[in-house]
Amino acid sequence: MLTIEELRRRIESGEIDTVLVAFTDLYGRLLGKRLDARFFLEHAARAGTHACNYLLTVDMNMEPVQGYRFANWQRGYGDFHLMADMNTMRMAAWLEKTGLVLADVAAPDSHELVPLAPRTILRRQVERAAEMGLQAMFGSELEYYIFRTSYRQAAAADYSGLEPAGWYLEDYHLLQGAREEQLNQAVRRLLNQSAIPVESSKGEWGKGQQELNLRYAEALEMADRHVLFKQCLKETADRLNLSVTFMAKYDATQAGSSCHVHCSLWRDGRNALCGDKDFGPVRASELFGWFLGGWIAHAPEFMVFYAPTVNSYKRYKAGSWAPTRLSWSYDNRTAAFRVLGHEESLRIECRIPGADVNPYLCFAAALASGLDGIARRIEPPAPFEGDSYQAAALPSVPACLREAVERFESSSFVRQSLGEEVQQHYAHFYRVEQEAFEAAVTDWERRRYFEQV
Repeated sequence: MLTIEELRRRIESGEIDTVLVAFTDLYGRLLGKRLDARFFLEHAARAGTHACNYLLTVDMNMEPVQGYRFANWQRGYGDFHLMADMNTMRMAAWLEKTGLVLADVAAPDSHELVPLAPRTILRRQVERAAEMGLQAMFGSELEYYIFRTSYRQAAAADYSGLEPAGWYLEDYHLLQGAREEQLNQAVRRLLNQSAIPVESSKGEWGKGQQELNLRYAEALEMADRHVLFKQCLKETADRLNLSVTFMAKYDATQAGSSCHVHCSLWRDGRNALCGDKDFGPVRASELFGWFLGGWIAHAPEFMVFYAPTVNSYKRYKAGSWAPTRLSWSYDNRTAAFRVLGHEESLRIECRIPGADVNPYLCFAAALASGLDGIARRIEPPAPFEGDSYQAAALPSVPACLREAVERFESSSFVRQSLGEEVQQHYAHFYRVEQEAFEAAVTDWERRRYFEQV
């Protein structure tokens, strides 16, 4: 990480001539500006910069969407303020002579944080945890597919007939993994040089599928690392004339891509999940049980924050490594919530999110749910043993985006924990995504109906 003094030194020495000021939209994509480094140092580091407020209301194709209260044609699409969080200032080692800082989205006059910005939503839950004397630590394990086809070629081919980097299932397979090291090794090195420490990468279950794990961190820092990792991987692949996808299910015949989320709570430098109470095979604190109980209880209401697109729900199939039932177990990959570790390493892994998740929203949902569990002392269900795919008595995860949006929009708990403005903004966002899919004519429809109807 770069202090303001170190940034000044690197600018004066010519090591940095550009500073990226970035934030994420609702999808979790990084947006922002490239500023001349001297201008950033003299002005934007202190005063920030501006961007059009429509960026929190656009669709995937950057088209303004109507129906939002926050920004619309009637209000003229003004600006919001981007306030550089100088604690996030770092080199973007995958770019030439470039520093990068993440920004909080604020109102242009008062500079109060915009409540519906993803980073603000997570900040509010982190603050709530702090009020309870807790620090939330997260880790996110992202899976992705690599293709020998460049992004430009993939777009020209309408994303059809792409060549995967691998040609057989490669879970933990070192030979096939070596063929993908041109990209993965470069990214591991570049991330470490960008103050984003890496643990490991490995082959996953699909053809050309990989997983890269960053070191866990405090919630906001981990979400920052998550989005910067995705940006680094995509831009590095682009320079190598490769492409990667974080789609939850890019091909019906291949494994989905997950984002397994690990969480623990800390108080006074100790893991607050540790304790002497028995939860089946797990010895943990009462706080562990309540946090887990709240997380499970509220998962259906917050499903849109774990599975944000129509495509997300294609992962949830029996035997797919993605959970279909709401249960928890100790070290059981069929469960939606998998408890791992002992004593100081004790943590909860949520296996519901896909790789298309916005980490700020995902972590915020987890915290809001778990902290409510602590506040109301929600006990978790009994631990499940066996194959949860076959356990018909267990509640199911929501089956589609439409169902998930309805649960989110009607939830009094979501309204209480996020506020009505945030709830309505995101309900509209996900509803528009659903409607865009329903209006589209797909390749599947043409193959099925073109001749036969």
